[in-house]
This record gives sequence, C-alpha cells and structure tokens, in this order.
Amino acid sequence: MATEIKGKNTVIVNPVEQYPQPEFLEQEQELPGSEQKMTAKPDHGENTYKGSGKLKGRKAIITGADSGIGKAVAIAYAREGADVLISYLNEEEDAKEAAAYVEKEGRKAILFPGDISDEAHCKEMVERAVREFGGLDILVNNAAFQVAHESLQDISGEEWDKTIRVNVTAMFYLCKAAEPYLQPGSAVINTTSVNAYTPKPTLIPYTLTKAAIQNFTATLAQLWGEKGIRVNCVAPGPIWTPLIPASFSAEETAKFGAQTPMKRPGQPAELAAVYVLLASQEASYMSGATVPVTGGMPTI
Repeated sequence: MATEIKGKNTVIVNPVEQYPQPEFLEQEQELPGSEQKMTAKPDHGENTYKGSGKLKGRKAIITGADSGIGKAVAIAYAREGADVLISYLNEEEDAKEAAAYVEKEGRKAILFPGDISDEAHCKEMVERAVREFGGLDILVNNAAFQVAHESLQDISGEEWDKTIRVNVTAMFYLCKAAEPYLQPGSAVINTTSVNAYTPKPTLIPYTLTKAAIQNFTATLAQLWGEKGIRVNCVAPGPIWTPLIPASFSAEETAKFGAQTPMKRPGQPAELAAVYVLLASQEASYMSGATVPVTGGMPTI
C-alpha cells in the first residue's frame, strides 16, 4: 500500500511505493507478448488518467498501441479528445480492448494489424488514417522488437535485420508517408530508451536502434523545423509491458526493474502524460528533445 501525505487540497503519494516492486511471479511468453497472459497486469491509466481537452479534435497514429506504453498513450489521447489508429502486429484481443477504451470516450478507433517493417503497410496505414479521420496531426512511433542474448554469437543476421527494420526503418517509412499530410502544429513522438544512454549488453541490436532513434529524431526536428512540425523522443526506463516476459527469462522477469533507484519497474500509465505534453500545443517550443522517464536511472 502506497504511503499518502494528505494536505488541504492535495494528496502526495510516495512514488517508490506507488506500484508493486519485485519479486514478481516468474512468467515467460512467446514474442511479441500479450497483456492477457501476464500474471501481473500493467496499469495503463484505465482508472486514473483524466483528460482536459489538450488534444481536442486531433487525429493520431500510435504503433504498438494494443498494449504497454502504446495502449496507455491511446487511452490518454482519447480522453484528451483525439481519434486514434491502433497499429499492432497480431495481438487481436489486446488491440480490441484498447480500441474499446478509445471508443468509450466518444472518439474514433481504427484497428490496423500488420507488419510495420513493410513499407507498403506503413503507407496504407497513413492513408487509412487520413481517409477515415480526415487528416493526421500526431504520429507516435512506439512499437519495438527485442530479444535478450548472453553472447554476440547467439544473435542471427536475420534477428539483427529484423530489430533494425521494426525499430528504426519502420519509423522512417511512417514519417515519410505521413509528411505530406502533417500541417504546422503537428507532432511526431518516437520512443527511444534509457538503453540509448546505458546500453544493456544482452540487448545489443535493440540498444543500437534506440540510439539511432534519438539521432533520427534530432535530425528530423531540424529538417522539419521551418514547417512547424515538432519531433521529439521519450526515453523510458524499465517499463512493465508484455514485451518483458516475452523477451527475458522467467528469473529475469521476476526481478525486472529492481536495478532502478526506485527499486521497481515503471507502469505504462506513468508515461502517458509525457506523450500528451509532447503532442499538445503546450509543448510548442519543444522539438529535437528527449524526455527521460526512467525511475532515476541516469541519462547523462
């Protein structure tokens, strides 16, 4: 139970105690992972996030929006007034649940399954959003692929290529397809990672892509600056999502997040407000930036 400090007009919660700390029940899944199979369900802000119209009338694409960070962002965006295209690979049950939360807020949800490493799929995704929403204002490149290995010899060339295609090349495809439709005031938000700063040796292909995402973001922010299109990153620390039991051993999953100063993993709900800020007009002078949400893990 989290410790609460109650004042006259506010309640302050100790963030160390706000969510569960390891050890968790040991669990493993096949990639890409499903929320439905997790023994400890992530918090996406379903019962806590409250909108205030920051994104009223906006139209958004979010990749990996079926679960984890993407789902939390989809819920928050809908409660802030945005329509959302939910891009996902094949996690149908998770995606339908995410769409139901969007529609509950009176916003339009489009389910769009498929492989974002395919350029034609990315182009079709953007065109579908523009056609059904009447435009596109926000692109969140969030989906990612990772596999943990103890040795470089265990990483196949196929896996190396797939990690780069899903994590970086897909972002290029989507930004390229979206550019003709993005008007001044639009926002692109890319998910990098604390691993761009403190790379985990068992995730070499993944950490490489997360550093590349930061570089791409900074470069694109300069290229699109005069167009009034802002491009930023969010750098999460260890976040409790289906990708974790699908990527790591049961033993590693049980201790996930214990290495942070807060001694716990973050929850998807703890990132949603940052993605809202970066998409909103309140962040009008923020571009080319990376916002860390790491539980105290250093990014300097």
